[in-house]
Amino acid sequence: MAKLILSMDGLVLKEIPLNKERLSIGRKPQNDIQIDNLAISGEHAVVVNILNDSFLEDLNSTNGTLVNGQPIKKHFLRNNDVIELGKYKLKYMSDLQAGAAAGDFEKTMVLRPGAGKMPGEMQLQSDPMTRTNIGLPPTPPPPAPGLPTAAIQLLNGANAGKELELTKTLTTLGKPGLQVAVIAKRPHGYFITHVEGRQFPIVNGQALDAQAHPLRDHDVIEIAGIKMEFFLKP
Repeated sequence: MAKLILSMDGLVLKEIPLNKERLSIGRKPQNDIQIDNLAISGEHAVVVNILNDSFLEDLNSTNGTLVNGQPIKKHFLRNNDVIELGKYKLKYMSDLQAGAAAGDFEKTMVLRPGAGKMPGEMQLQSDPMTRTNIGLPPTPPPPAPGLPTAAIQLLNGANAGKELELTKTLTTLGKPGLQVAVIAKRPHGYFITHVEGRQFPIVNGQALDAQAHPLRDHDVIEIAGIKMEFFLKP
């Protein structure tokens, strides 16, 4: 299990196991990781955990969040990354991630304005930022026994009708900086989880919350203004 090691001025304060899908970090007592310091915002950042992967998102904090000395808004956490919040540091450690297959992480489907399209219309393209870029070996994931293959089909925008088969363990959808969600392929089904953005994904007209939501055949998902249908293939 991945964990965060909280320290200040080189002194380790505690270890926090990442045993929830979503852990909040901030000064307020209701946070999963409370850091009672005025340099930390009440709701400073959040860590979203999906399978063996963790994503860090800054929640528009006053003083910002650094990872390895660089300011971030959203960051895919890698083993030994150091998160800096004021004088405090959180070191991310994950033995599982180091041995995970690069093929488990699908390319991000980025929804961007299409050249020559009407304003607000979006087009679909692949983002080259995959886990292959962080030096992991390109080993294909083992198939999930008994789980039917699924796909999503775009219903509007410049690429309406285009399909993407969900062959990877993780498929990231959305527009970085605006709204991002992840579809996870698990042994007992497909689940969608919000990762980035103020607006949560909409499934069948209902906005989701921070928890993973199971997907069913012919569910209609809306992310960053783009509607897509999730369906199981025969």
